[in-house]
Amino acid sequence: MADEPETDDGLTAPTAPGPEEDVAPPEPGDVAGEAEPGDHAAGPDAGPDAAHARRTEPDGREEDDRGYDDLRRVHQLVSNHFYGAVDASGAAFGFGVGSSPGLAPGIIEPGEVDRALRFHVPPQPCFDEAVDRLRKDALVVLTGPDNCGRAAGSLALLRKILGDKAGLRSLSPANSLAELAGSRDLKPGQGYVILDYVGELNVEAVQAYSISRLSEELSRKGSYLVITAGGTTRRRLALRDYCVTWRAPDPVTLFERCRELLPPVALVPDTERELRERVGEQRRPADIVAAAVALSEEGPEKALETLRDLCRELVQEWFREQPSAEDLIPLAALVFLEGIPERTFEKECAALAASVRDWERSGGTPVTEPDDLVRSASHGVVAQQSRARWKDRAVGLVTTEHRLGPSLNAGRGERCLVFTERRVREFVIAELHDLYGYELWYPLRRWLGELTLLGDLDTRTEVARGVALLARHALVEVDENMLKVWSDGLISQRVTAALTLQFMCDDEHLAPQALNIALSWMDNSGPGRAVTAAMALTGSLGSLYRLEALNWLWFLMQRGERIALSARRSLVLLLQTAEQDSERALFILRYVRTLSAKAAPRSRERSIVLRAGAQLLEAERLDTSEPVTAALLRTVPDSARHLGLLWADVLHSAHRSRAVSALCRTLVQLREDPSVVGAVRELGETMRNAMSGRQWAALRHHVSIALQHPEYATPGARELAQVLLGSLRGGSPGDSRRSTASLISASPFSSARGGRSK
Repeated sequence: MADEPETDDGLTAPTAPGPEEDVAPPEPGDVAGEAEPGDHAAGPDAGPDAAHARRTEPDGREEDDRGYDDLRRVHQLVSNHFYGAVDASGAAFGFGVGSSPGLAPGIIEPGEVDRALRFHVPPQPCFDEAVDRLRKDALVVLTGPDNCGRAAGSLALLRKILGDKAGLRSLSPANSLAELAGSRDLKPGQGYVILDYVGELNVEAVQAYSISRLSEELSRKGSYLVITAGGTTRRRLALRDYCVTWRAPDPVTLFERCRELLPPVALVPDTERELRERVGEQRRPADIVAAAVALSEEGPEKALETLRDLCRELVQEWFREQPSAEDLIPLAALVFLEGIPERTFEKECAALAASVRDWERSGGTPVTEPDDLVRSASHGVVAQQSRARWKDRAVGLVTTEHRLGPSLNAGRGERCLVFTERRVREFVIAELHDLYGYELWYPLRRWLGELTLLGDLDTRTEVARGVALLARHALVEVDENMLKVWSDGLISQRVTAALTLQFMCDDEHLAPQALNIALSWMDNSGPGRAVTAAMALTGSLGSLYRLEALNWLWFLMQRGERIALSARRSLVLLLQTAEQDSERALFILRYVRTLSAKAAPRSRERSIVLRAGAQLLEAERLDTSEPVTAALLRTVPDSARHLGLLWADVLHSAHRSRAVSALCRTLVQLREDPSVVGAVRELGETMRNAMSGRQWAALRHHVSIALQHPEYATPGARELAQVLLGSLRGGSPGDSRRSTASLISASPFSSARGGRSK
């Protein structure tokens, strides 16, 4: 998936803006929290209580500090785990991109479309109906249940109309359809998809006139738009006339199509008959394709196992036996606390049991027989060997393993309860939602709220994973009763809410909803929720919707200082987590350079973007004190050019001393790595081309002085600086009006982890 900004969509800029003439402009304070002129904009955060808000804002920023510390820890553990130990190809976790073509906005590469449509069978009559609608109106909305093949159907429709060579592009599911017609996003002869459209963020509903205008604009340009959405979209009057109900293809027909395209496998009649029967029971095209691939690669037994889904059947059988509260409550707790140390789990499980017991005593309906619960809390429980009871309580569902703690210290692992297979957790929460009502979920929800307030970070992270799984079945309940409350609560709750949205991106149908929820928190919902939204736009959500995340973080940077500071920290976190994804890292650098190039000299916008640029240049890697810039120069091709342009911009600003310090720290880090000499030389050439001769001479002089500082005066650093800048013996500029000693940061190794300025 490529989402390179196009030259005419307002995102790209000249390679380098005209250099500013003043080498040493007056330097206001650039410490975090100290406002530059114009930083406090009137808007949602201003009003009669603005003075009180300014008095209480430092306390809010201290909470935000702790929140970003938590986010960095989670991102570091996820990055280390998934990049270092797990093959995460095709998954949305680990800050990667979802596997479904078109899920991430941007260009859909032809190879992705080919893979998505390899086994595609057009379902009839809905496919022909959608083709006719698309040819007539240049716009069609495919409605129907999730996992019925709507996404592949949208690509097949566009290829049917435009041919195999046509360019296809995915648009954000949060796009306003009313604004698309008048935007520059629509190009002639293009095919567009919006997968899992979530509706309008604005209060006013999309009107029929605007949709009709969009249809006319698409027809005029010879372009086509296919939207996929849930069945409720048909109720929207403005879209009703454009909807086609989509259905999955006949399962046996799809299975035979797959067998034709895969290497043949000989089957005895009885096995073939059983396969066909099992296939006929399936409703998800993806499951049928998986069975056909398993048949071709691993034989009929594996194919039958895939179709039977023994894991799901095991979970369903456990619940069919109507477990007692003594067994049900620990399993329900484990859904939200998998993998935490057993001693912590036992404490929190006891709290859940107490919550259920209190709910029953207050008049609620018991989960099961009250005697079971009373017995579990009686004095005789000590004799029950509760830890050993898991062998009988959840046979085949739960096991124990030793895991290292967050510190990753060797030999400090603890025993943890985990599900025997990743999907068991998903199936258990599905059964809990389908079988149990308010009598279980009310005390569960209260218990989860207490965990977000009192639990440690590992506990709250697992709560977020569990709630994200619950959102697959009860999105409205999760949003209204949990996320909306947590997003404006204490910092521990806000971090949990942000992580929940990120984990929701593991499900391709929930990812657009996660984006929409985050954006709703920015819509006049107060500074607390705005900061939570900025936190949520890091990690998986910011990786999947990278352009949308950057645009909204830029919007937040222009609000009050507390919100702006959080947005800058989130921008830095996006770069820190993108370090091992070269395309995304370059995209972030290019985006910031675009903002800088488009901002008018000495404008408020330029001041804001240069402050953000300075924090990017100062940022350290998540797991070490090495500058991110050094890691990018070492591992990401073409990063030298983008970093050089960004450095040149920041060096021309009030943050010059920070830029010089960051440059020296990078040189010190790279001084013993011969492989980066070419990248350092390119970095210097890029900076030289973006500066006047006077500015270049000043930079050489300032770096020469800075390298005399004890923190930077290390063997090899000066030699690498000469590769970057040429001779360092250039004299001080004749008209320098201030001491260059002030250009050396008082704390040359000031931390920028998470984007915090010191």
